[in-house]
Amino acid sequence: MAKKEELDEETLAFIQWCIEVEGFLVAGGATVEQAQDHIEEQVEWFTDQFYDGLTPEEAAKEALA
Repeated sequence: MAKKEELDEETLAFIQWCIEVEGFLVAGGATVEQAQDHIEEQVEWFTDQFYDGLTPEEAAKEALA
């Protein structure tokens, strides 16, 4: 039986942050699919925003700018 991979707290925090960003992107007019695709395509940029301390709302505003 394969052991489920454990994600560290930082990774889990980033995933949760991205989920929140997705919500703000959708609120800004994107579809859920567009928001998810954009986050996946720009994951390095979003990672930088996360570590720079931007809130999910701030990162979404930057992405929509």
